[in-house]
Order: sequence, then C-alpha cells, then structure tokens
Amino acid sequence: MRATSIGRGAAAVLAGSVALAACGGGDDSSGGSQDADTITVWVVEDIADRVTAIEAIADAFSQSSGVDVELVSVGENDFDQLITSSAAAGDLPDVIGATSLAGVQSMAVNELLDTETPATIVDDLGEDTFAQAALELTRDGDSQLAVPSDGWPQLMVYRKDLFEAAGLEPPTTFDAITTAAETLDGDGVAGIAAPTIPGDAFTQQSFEYFALGNGCELVDDDSTVTLDSPECAETFDFYAGLVRDHSVAGNQDVDTTRATYFAGQAAMVVWSSFILDELAGLRNDALPTCPECRADPTFLAQNSGVVTAVQGPSGDEPASYGEITSWVLTAGSATEPSSEFVRYVMSDGYVDWLAVAPEGRIPTRQGTADDAEEYVTAWEGLDAGVDTLAPLGDFYDAQTLETVRTSAETIQRWGFEQGQGQLVGATLGELPVAAALNELVSGSGTGEEAAQQAQDAVAEIQQSLE
Repeated sequence: MRATSIGRGAAAVLAGSVALAACGGGDDSSGGSQDADTITVWVVEDIADRVTAIEAIADAFSQSSGVDVELVSVGENDFDQLITSSAAAGDLPDVIGATSLAGVQSMAVNELLDTETPATIVDDLGEDTFAQAALELTRDGDSQLAVPSDGWPQLMVYRKDLFEAAGLEPPTTFDAITTAAETLDGDGVAGIAAPTIPGDAFTQQSFEYFALGNGCELVDDDSTVTLDSPECAETFDFYAGLVRDHSVAGNQDVDTTRATYFAGQAAMVVWSSFILDELAGLRNDALPTCPECRADPTFLAQNSGVVTAVQGPSGDEPASYGEITSWVLTAGSATEPSSEFVRYVMSDGYVDWLAVAPEGRIPTRQGTADDAEEYVTAWEGLDAGVDTLAPLGDFYDAQTLETVRTSAETIQRWGFEQGQGQLVGATLGELPVAAALNELVSGSGTGEEAAQQAQDAVAEIQQSLE
C-alpha cells in the first residue's frame, strides 16, 4: 500500500527551486513568497518519477501564467516536522499539495491555513463538480479548509471466478464476507488475507474500513470517544474471527497480504486501490505469482472484483474508507498567483495531476459545468503502472472501474466530520486500535474487552491533546 504504509524520504528540493530553509521568504508573521510573481509550492510526494511529472505541471502553469513556481518535494513522514519548523521560522510555503486529511486538520488547529480562499476556488470551479463526500471531509463546520484534489479507496478485492463457481454473493456485507471465507477456505487457499500487525497503520485502517459499515465510530457528535460501543465490539469480534479461522498463519502486513493474494492463496484481500496496477502486472517488484499467472500475467486482474462499501449487521448503510488529499493555501499567502495555481491544477492541469498515479488518484472533481464526467472519463484512459504503463481499462471490466472511479463519492472517515482530525492523527501515530485487535486475534479476550482497551487508550490520547 504505497500511499499509506511505506516510509518516505526527507524533503528534496527540485531543480530551479530554493533551499527548504529559505522557502516562502515572507515576513516573520505571515509567510508566503516575497515576490508576487513567484510562489513556493510544497508537494507531499517524493517518488522520483511522480515528482518529475508534477514539476512538468508546474512548468506548464508558469508558461501560461508568467508566475514562477518554486516546487519542493516533501516526504510524507517528514511533513509534520517540516511544517512545524517552517511555521516557527515564518517560512511557510504558499501552497501545499497532496495534503492528507489529518494534515489539513492539524494545520487548521494550529491556524496555519487560509480558510477563506478554498471556498472561493471551489465555488469558481463549481461546487457541484466535486464529490460532496470529499468536500464534507475537508470542511470544519461551514469553513472549506482545502480544495480536495483526489483520493484512494480501501478495497475488498476478491476472486470473482471462485465466488461464481461456489455460487457466492459479492463480499458486500459481514455475513457475505464470513460465508465466503468459510466456503473458500481450504485446498491451499485461505478465505481472506487481512493485516494484523499491531504497529502498522494498515491494520488500524483496515479495521476502520469494516467499522464504518457497522456503525462503529471513533467519537460521537459531542466528541466523546465511543469505541466501547456494542457496534465496535461486534466489529472486533468479526475481524478477529475472520483472521483466526480463515486466514494464513502469523501476523500479516501490507506486503504479506498482497503476496498471499498474488500467489493465488487467498480468496479475498483488504488493500487500497494502489494494488490495481500491481495486480495487472505493471510493477516488476510486485508481480502476481499464481500458477495461472505464469501463462497469463493478467489472470488475477481479469478474475478479480472489488468492493468499496461494506455493511455490518449494526450498520444503517454501507460505508467505505479511504483517503482524500487536497491543495491547501497557508495563512497569509492568499495572493492571486497562489489561488490561480490551485485553480490551474484543478482544471487545465487536472488530468495531468491524476496521471501521476491513476491507481491511487481517483478524481474528487468529476467534471465541469459543460461535461459532468469529463475528469472521471479521462481518468479511465490514463496509463497506470511503474515499469509497464497501460490503462486500467485494459485489465479490468467496466463494473470494477465504475466502482473505483466513483469511490470518492462515498469515502468516510472516523472523526473528521466531528472536528476531531487532530485526534485521528494522534491515534494513527500510536495505533491503539491495531494493538487491541492484534491481542484479540492472538486469542486473548473478547471483542468487548478489545473495544474497551481501545476506548481507554484513545480517551487518554484525547485528554493529552486538551
């Protein structure tokens, strides 16, 4: 899961940009670029080929606008430290791209965001051209904190051929998932591959994926931690039972779950949409290895289906988990060049932005006033992959692509709509839910006890933030 679980390197300064310590160049109180015709843009991305593609977008903007862009690549794991130190030095960049939901909320709490311009940009582009779920996740009350640019969904990837042969329904509910895992477990194939390592954010994210669909929430509308609810206890029992009874032995992580499914040794796997290019054989260091794949490297892609939203017995409706990344403007940097840049990347440069990694950049702006599906349609034709490039449509059927491309409309997350983004970020640092789940999977206690353990730990984190 390249977007969520693999560490990133330190900040890298691209050719033609200033040193990080000097970025911005504004006064000590406001930050922002000193020259009105130059803006400093950070992008939370440090994979070389992606950074090169983003630099080309910035160059195209400069050529069309006359505004110079000093582009700085920032590693995901370094973002919090760098934004804190830059704010303290009065050297904030003007614009930051690929900012996570937790990053947006953290900057908002620390009053580092321009919270007025994003709403103007969204209005100018057309609010109805955006996925409403993405807008809601990037708001604080009535304030639009950021301009949501793209996202990735968590997926339940499953073997359509095995499901159809066994007469099974797609894994859209807890009951359907459990039935499929029980039915297909055996003969060298596990029912499901799902993460269990306690110190891995992937484990906690995967639990939240199921929890959202079962009415299990991190906090209520009063910001009270609610992990000790019956819905959460039920989700702990469901997840632990699946892994104990119908998965492979030992703790599982982002790499082992993928490897198990790619070897044809699991009927289902929980992963993000970043798996799609790998499943199609477009990345040499993560190729499918199933017996059928030797003759046809695309076998698994052609025989896999995906589910984004799942529903538990206590959930009111299906829910899906994912990440939304955004463009933010920093406090004191609300210049016309800054907002013009964001408008450009969300319009003329938007398809190029999505093309940086289509498998993990699902459009949150779906189209324009003239063509409501312009960008989602363009996304389907973009080349995905690393070592080999090809459109995902070459490997997946129309239903699979439709499920993925519309996922930004249904993504939900714990805590953000309740204004608890800072708490979410802190829990992803300490991973108390993953720890409680791992103990339960290992055979210790009940779902109710695991829920109480997670409740106590998150309540303590929340208290420390006050």
